[in-house]
Amino acid sequence: MSLKDYYTLSFQLVQHHKYSLTELESMIPWEKDIYLAQLIEYIEAENEKIQLAEIERRRQRKDKGFFG
Repeated sequence: MSLKDYYTLSFQLVQHHKYSLTELESMIPWEKDIYLAQLIEYIEAENEKIQLAEIERRRQRKDKGFFG
């Protein structure tokens, strides 16, 4: 990871995911990797839920158009 990537990742974790800079800097490198992997899995799952809800909303809207 480049120095720029390190600071970009740290900034994003602090600003968007409520980690403190102290927490991040005190982590062992592999520990940060584990938390980052878990965060990525969580975000992917949340994005999938949002997409499924949007598909369902569109389907319901389309069904109302035919029967409403």
